[in-house]
Amino acid sequence: MTAFDHDALRTALSAAATSLSDNANAPALVAASLGQGHGVLTADGALSVTTGAYTGRSPKDKFIVRDARTDASVWWDNSGAMSPDHFDVLLADIRAHLGGQSLYRQDLLAGADPRHQYDVTVVTPSAWHALFIRNLLIRRGEDIAASDAAMPVTIVHAPHFKADPARHGSRTETVIALDMTRNLVLIAGTLYAGEIKKSVFSLFNFHAPARGVLPMHCSANLGPDGEAALFFGLSGTGKTTLSNDPARPLIGDDEHGWSEDGVFNLEGGCYAKTVKLSASAEPEIFAATRRFGTVLENVVLNAHNVPAFDDVTLTENTRAAYPLDVLPSVARGGVGGTPRTIVFLTADAFGVLPPLARLTPDQAVYHFLSGYTAKVAGTERGITEPQATFSACFGAPFMPLHPSVYGQMLAERLRTSGAQAWLLNTGWTGGAYGQGKRIDIASTRLLLSAALDGALDHADMRFDPLFGFEVPLNVPGIDERLLDPRRTWPDPELYDAQATRLVGLFRANFEKFGPEADAEAGPRLQMAAE
Repeated sequence: MTAFDHDALRTALSAAATSLSDNANAPALVAASLGQGHGVLTADGALSVTTGAYTGRSPKDKFIVRDARTDASVWWDNSGAMSPDHFDVLLADIRAHLGGQSLYRQDLLAGADPRHQYDVTVVTPSAWHALFIRNLLIRRGEDIAASDAAMPVTIVHAPHFKADPARHGSRTETVIALDMTRNLVLIAGTLYAGEIKKSVFSLFNFHAPARGVLPMHCSANLGPDGEAALFFGLSGTGKTTLSNDPARPLIGDDEHGWSEDGVFNLEGGCYAKTVKLSASAEPEIFAATRRFGTVLENVVLNAHNVPAFDDVTLTENTRAAYPLDVLPSVARGGVGGTPRTIVFLTADAFGVLPPLARLTPDQAVYHFLSGYTAKVAGTERGITEPQATFSACFGAPFMPLHPSVYGQMLAERLRTSGAQAWLLNTGWTGGAYGQGKRIDIASTRLLLSAALDGALDHADMRFDPLFGFEVPLNVPGIDERLLDPRRTWPDPELYDAQATRLVGLFRANFEKFGPEADAEAGPRLQMAAE
């Protein structure tokens, strides 16, 4: 197949515009955004924007082109399919829609390791979206240029174009279409900027395994000897808070690759959740929201244009997009050595899991594939029962291949690196949500520090009969009862019943992976019944 000519498409898009802003910097893009009537400046100079009806991703409107290359490789149970013909019609119609408009083009990089790099161009009629992606990807400069091996990616962003389901093969007027073979992305009908970021990540997750790289939806930081620690976790588990440690430089907060040489950040910025953000709890992120050039997405402002981070009138999914280099402690070059520690974070609202558990390599792969946390339903409906949430590889919506592909790569990386995996529960103890209490952040930090610095490498452990992992018997500064959740419940028999329920949920979830994944490393119902 002849390689797609990205330069020709980029040139044609630029030539059809009435005006083109090519790689404009933050001041120019802020001024242009205000000139377009998009956003206002906060009291501290950040650009505050709103995204209308869409305040989050639209996963049901995301499609991958089903062609000869993707037909047998994409996990279609988890991905919508679009025909090549529908994609080509959509591309032509979006090009016609953008013709005659003022456009903003950003030529950026994804992948801090030059050997695993992507040459990403984003074309959009929206200045603030151009600023958003400029903040999040890696900006080129005198000492940062695309490597000869960089894979070209072009994203055509048309937030005000309305797709026609009959003509374009979409579900609604909103569509996010990814052509993995040609590395083209079309985004239409939504102002939510996260779609741009996650499209780059989805492309990376498709191509990375074939290039010998394990793609990961995780945060990462560096220890004193240059070894990396990885933090996997779904929303609300504390991933961002715990990986932002002044003593451990941050590699990145969301998207990484693990090659034979170590870990690298895919991005050059952060897309941090800001709901209930405070200077005391997360000072580095809070400070980043108070700088010129940061984009605040769907954050409510008070009468003095000061962000009201506790106000969820528009959405709970409020965000800040800013470059990594505004943070005080960042890993130079966005790279780190081979991971020594892997942490799977969960906020277990069932009150069953211990606050810390040591995993075998097989158990690590099982929990990686499970991607478990628990959420509690909205109190407005009077529901207090916890709800299990499973997301394969802690990022199922962005993983186009079967999860077992990524699981097998993790197993191999664990084997060759000797990295130790831990399960860190930031959820409830002494009972489920509504009866127990949330594990305090001070205890969680003590447990994490003990795992990271090797203090528990030779510690005495107990075997957990339900989940099969090992749990420390004691950790300095931690109440021993906290380490055994059954002892914290007023009625141990109620704990046993709740634990059996959670084991069943794990087992039921894992059935969808079929024979490609090993369920024997997980919890067992017969153990729970003993």
